Amino acid sequence: MIIRRKSSLISLRILTLLFILLIPRQSSAFWMWTPESNKWVNPKYDVKETPQEQLDYALGFYKNKAYKETIRELQKLLQHYPKAKQAPEAQFYLGQVYEDQDNLYQAFKEYQTVIDKYPFSELSAKIIQKEYAIAVELIEGKTKKGTFLDVFKDEYSVVDIFRTIIKNAPYGELAAQSQYKIALYLQEKKMYQEARDEFEKTINDYPESEWAKAAKYQIAKTDSQRSTKAAYDQKVTQSAVKEYEEFLKTNPDAELSKQAKDQVHKLRDKEAENNFMAAKFYEKQKNYKSAKIYYQTIVDDYSESSWAPQALKKIRELSGKE
Repeated sequence: MIIRRKSSLISLRILTLLFILLIPRQSSAFWMWTPESNKWVNPKYDVKETPQEQLDYALGFYKNKAYKETIRELQKLLQHYPKAKQAPEAQFYLGQVYEDQDNLYQAFKEYQTVIDKYPFSELSAKIIQKEYAIAVELIEGKTKKGTFLDVFKDEYSVVDIFRTIIKNAPYGELAAQSQYKIALYLQEKKMYQEARDEFEKTINDYPESEWAKAAKYQIAKTDSQRSTKAAYDQKVTQSAVKEYEEFLKTNPDAELSKQAKDQVHKLRDKEAENNFMAAKFYEKQKNYKSAKIYYQTIVDDYSESSWAPQALKKIRELSGKE
C-alpha cells in the first residue's frame, strides 16, 4: 500500500516536470527560467530594468510600425515607471501611434493626458500644435495622407478639442483662431445663434487679433444667413446690414470689404422686396394710400435696389386711383 502510494507521487512529479518543460517549447521560447527569481518568466509581460531601456524597447517596435506591440510596451513603462522622466514621452508616443493609424480622437485624448498628468512637460507646446492639426483634420474630414475619414460620430468632439486647446493655453498663438474655428464650425452646421455667440467671444476675448476682424465680418454673415425670406419680418436682415456697414466703416481696406458690400446690396434688395410685397398687399385691399407709402419708401430708401423702378411705376399708377 505504501509502495503504491509512493509510486503515484513519483508519477505525479514526473508529469508535472514534463508539463513545465513542454510549456516553454510550445510557447516559442517565450518562457525563460531566471535563477535570480527562481521562477519561469515571460519577457512578453516583463518590464525592462530601467525606464529608458523600456522606452527604447517600445520605440524599436514603433520604428517597425508594430503598433500593437508598441502600445503594449509603452503602457508597461507607464504602469511600472509612472514618475520617470521618460513617462511623458511614452504617453506622447501613445498619441503618435494612434495618430499614425488615423484614430484621431483617441490620439487627441492620449496627447492631452500628457498635459493633464505632466503639466510641466516640455512637450506641451508641441502637443497643442498637434491637437489643433487633429481638430482641423476632423473638420475637413480628410487625413494628412489624403484618405477620407469615416463619419465622425460625435461632431461636438471637434468643438471640445478646440476648447481644450484654449484651456491649455488661453493666450497662446492658437487660442484666438481656435475660438474662431469653433464659431465657424457651428456656422457651417447652420447653428447660427450659437455661432454668433462664439464669434462675439472671439471679438471680446481677443480684440487685438486678426481673428477678431474676421469674426466681425462673420457675425454679419451669420445674421445674413439667419435672415428670413422677403415675405417675413426683416429685423434680422436689418441687423445683418448694420453689422456689414459697421465692418466696412472700421475695415475699409480689408480683403473681405468687397464681399461685405455685395452682401449689403443683396440684403437691402431683400428689404426692398419686403416693402414691395407689403405695398402689393395694401393695393389688393384698395388701400392705395398705404400702398403708395410703401412704394415711396422703396424709391426713397432703396433707390439702388432692383425694386425701385417697379415701385416708381406703381406710384404713378396709383396717383390716379387715390
